Amino acid sequence: MFFDFSKVTNWLHGWLTGFMPEWGAILTESVLVLLAIIALYAVFAIIMIYMERKICAAFQCRLGPMRVGPWGLLQVFSDVFKMLTKEIVNLRKTDMFLHNLAPFLVVSASMITFACLPWNKGAHIIDFNVGVFFFLAVSSIGVVGILLAGWSSNNKYALIGAMRSGAQIISYELSIGLTMLTMICMTGTMSFSEICMQQYEHGWNIFRGHVPAVLAFIIYLIAGNAECNRGPFDLPESESELTAGYHTEYSGMHFGYYYLAEFMNLFICAGMASTIFLGGWAPLQIPGLEGFNDIMSAIPGAVWFLGKTFFVIFLLMWLRWTFPRLRIDQILSLEWKYLVPISMLNLILMALAVSFGLYF
Repeated sequence: MFFDFSKVTNWLHGWLTGFMPEWGAILTESVLVLLAIIALYAVFAIIMIYMERKICAAFQCRLGPMRVGPWGLLQVFSDVFKMLTKEIVNLRKTDMFLHNLAPFLVVSASMITFACLPWNKGAHIIDFNVGVFFFLAVSSIGVVGILLAGWSSNNKYALIGAMRSGAQIISYELSIGLTMLTMICMTGTMSFSEICMQQYEHGWNIFRGHVPAVLAFIIYLIAGNAECNRGPFDLPESESELTAGYHTEYSGMHFGYYYLAEFMNLFICAGMASTIFLGGWAPLQIPGLEGFNDIMSAIPGAVWFLGKTFFVIFLLMWLRWTFPRLRIDQILSLEWKYLVPISMLNLILMALAVSFGLYF
């Protein structure tokens, strides 16, 4: 049986309430949770940037960063230091309030969705009975920051990039919502903790739901890549056309926020895929093989979650560095002519499978 992390949080709450009022304990816990989110967010962003560079280099038959530190491990830290020390340039004829607000909207939406991920049994920061709905609602706030960035910059390249990104993200949110709704139809709950617990007791959803679940997983990976503005769906940031897209006029740490949010959105997309389809923190269990199941259960849930998440990240990076960039008409045609109809038919197929008990 997995270790339940809620025992630790309950002990901490009891210890704090022993010498301070209830509101003080809750405030202290909130500060500790915020510090944990910021620390994990920064650590995984550094890992993701290094991983991207090395995997990109492997696909292009080169070494990637090798000079700063052993195997280039300190390259990311030097880039972060450079970003922190660069000047934030204030431009003329821009809406300065919205221009400065936009990156904070993007990174705030990314951090809140990051807090929705269930790391272990009892180790979830935000867990509502409508958790999936909350996740989809908060993740859509990021597109507001992108549109504000493009409009407030008073730059035609930034505006075109923001319009492309807005059309792309809003379109592909439909496919992501339909794929999640397909799995909600099977599990009967929108709580991430309950979804993971069901997969711990009965097996991973991608195996239980067979054909509809596999189809939903594939559609989710395609739509998730488009949501993150990553190749082959990186037209909003296409360097050959738009310089840097919607963040062309940003410098210093304001640009760093966009850069940080892009990589962490990839981690969040992969983490949600591992939660909804691959069991989250639930280990691999095979009925009848008790010895194997005991060994798998001995591995901590956080290790399972991170292993599945980085496996999905590798698949998404593989996708990026394999296919060429699509045109905007191809991107929207793929969504509206193919992914949305297939997702709707797949939802109906899953509903029939659940109604007739045709899933494991």
